[in-house]
Amino acid sequence: MISEDDAKLTPEQVRKVADRLRRLCSRREYCSADVMKKATLALEWDARLAAEVVALLQKEGYVDDARYAEAYVRDKSSLAGWGQTKIRYMLRAKEINPDLIDSAMVLIDRGRADVKLRKLIENKYNSLKDDSQCRMKLLRYILGRGYAYEEAKCVIDNILEEESNN
Repeated sequence: MISEDDAKLTPEQVRKVADRLRRLCSRREYCSADVMKKATLALEWDARLAAEVVALLQKEGYVDDARYAEAYVRDKSSLAGWGQTKIRYMLRAKEINPDLIDSAMVLIDRGRADVKLRKLIENKYNSLKDDSQCRMKLLRYILGRGYAYEEAKCVIDNILEEESNN
């Protein structure tokens, strides 16, 4: 059986974990909750030491939840084509402060988001043209991408009307 003294981590081990996390955080953005999980696992479930490492990384600027939220919003809205609802939900799941989420959501370019929404619907419509439940399937698809019902309904109706006129 291992005694409590044998199970403690040395300062050298803690430093190595902090260095490893610095390297990870210098390559891409991580939120404090993700870094906390990684640190806790690497530090043999010592939450106190993990919290100290995360605090150190935040102080050094490697971890910043506001910066993470801004990058996440930009990536998911413009590259992944997610709507505001899904982005908010996922950031909340990452334990990001609601005020930081609100300030990051302002970065969404409404014009580009509307173009992305229309393109997503048009692409999906092309695969569902002959389906009798096309409208419902389009709506379900877009709601799953995190767009608001009214916004999605309006664009779907416009596309279906344009197609019926052609």
